[in-house]
Amino acid sequence: MKKTAKPQETAFDQVQKFYQFMNSNKLEVIEFSKDSTYIKLVRKHNNAVHQIPVFAPSAHVQAQAGKSAAHAAQTAPAAQAVQGETIKAPMSGIFYRAPSPSSPPYVREGDTVKEGQVICVLEAMKVFNEIKAEFNCVIEKVVQENGKPVEPNGDLFVVKR
Repeated sequence: MKKTAKPQETAFDQVQKFYQFMNSNKLEVIEFSKDSTYIKLVRKHNNAVHQIPVFAPSAHVQAQAGKSAAHAAQTAPAAQAVQGETIKAPMSGIFYRAPSPSSPPYVREGDTVKEGQVICVLEAMKVFNEIKAEFNCVIEKVVQENGKPVEPNGDLFVVKR
């Protein structure tokens, strides 16, 4: 009698078996090593990431923002519109008045600022962007609260030239 050879199992077949075993046992990672074969399967989770449009929000997002801003204006009359010339945020980010929590602020109300002087930092995606004065001025009021998010073109300081 002649023995029939078993068909050789391919690497793809092995991976499929490991994948089925991984799913049936609800495993996150499975590793296999034998001779020169090494297989590692890792379950990739689909974590929902909420993207926030920074420079060109859609009309729907703008309409929603307009509605929420109008609602906030109705419910919080204490939040007054800023009057006078302002320095605005060039981008969205977290507003910081000082380079570190233990450092003094870059500028205070009443300070005279020269063109090019750093007045605050905006943190965007773990990058700290120095915001510099574009003209000589006096800081009349700090509009933003330290450590709070700001939107592009949001008022940072009320100034007087």
